[in-house]
Amino acid sequence: MTVVFITGASSGIGYATALAYAKSGASVAGTARRTTRLQALEAEINALPAGHGEFLPLTGDVRDPSSMQKAIQETVDRFDGLDIVVANAGLGHRGSLIESQWDDLETLLRTNLDGVLHTVRASVPEMQQRGGGHIVFISSITYNMVSPYAAIYAASKAFVSSIANSLRLELEADDIYVTDMLVGRTQSEFSEKRLGASGYGEKATSIRRMSADEVAEAIVTATNQKQKRVALRWFDRLILLGNVLMPNIIGRRAMKQYR
Repeated sequence: MTVVFITGASSGIGYATALAYAKSGASVAGTARRTTRLQALEAEINALPAGHGEFLPLTGDVRDPSSMQKAIQETVDRFDGLDIVVANAGLGHRGSLIESQWDDLETLLRTNLDGVLHTVRASVPEMQQRGGGHIVFISSITYNMVSPYAAIYAASKAFVSSIANSLRLELEADDIYVTDMLVGRTQSEFSEKRLGASGYGEKATSIRRMSADEVAEAIVTATNQKQKRVALRWFDRLILLGNVLMPNIIGRRAMKQYR
C-alpha cells in the first residue's frame, strides 16, 4: 500500500492531489491550517467509489518544525510507513519589494522556504528507514524568471528548485527520488490568497489556466514514472526557455502581469 503525505491539502493543487492519490488506492495524509476544509476533503474521499484509499486529516502549520514532525509521525503511526511526500504548501505575493509590508514578505518566506525544509527534514528519515521513497517539490515556471513585482515569490521558487535538484543527488543512495514540478498558472485559490496586491496587473494578458486536477494527475504520473523535472504545458516550457535566452524581454512582459 502506497502512503502519501501532502502539505497545503485544504485547497487547490494540494486538495486535488489528495483526491487523485486516494482514487488510485493510496493512503493519504493531508495537512493544512484549515481544519474544516480538511474535513470536507475527507468526506469527499470517503464518498468515492469503492477501492479508494483512506484519508487522514492533520491540522498543522508547515512553518512550525514540531508541527511537521508530529504530522509525519501520525502518518507513519496510522499507515505504517511513508512513501511519497508532496511539498505543496505555499503562498504568492504581488507588489513592490521595497514598499511591501515586511509581515507579508516574512510570511511568504517562512511558508515557502521554511515550510519546505521542515517538511523534508521530518519525512526523509522515515523514508530512509523504509528503504526509499519519493519527494515532489511544487515549484513554478517563475523559478528562473526575471519577475518584477513578483520578485519575492519567484525567488522563493528558485530556492525550492535548487533544493530539489541538490537533494536528488544527496538522497540518490537512499533510493529516494525527487521531482521538481514546475507549475504554470493554475485555477485555484492561489491568486485570491496572494499576499500584497490581489489579482493581476491592469495590463495583464489572458493566459489559460490549468485546472488543479490537471496538475494533480501530472504529480501522480511523475511519481509513478519517477520523473525528475516536469513542466506540464508546451507554453510553460517555452517560458522556461525564454527565461534563459531572453530574460529581460520575459521580465518586461512579466512586469505587465503584476504591476
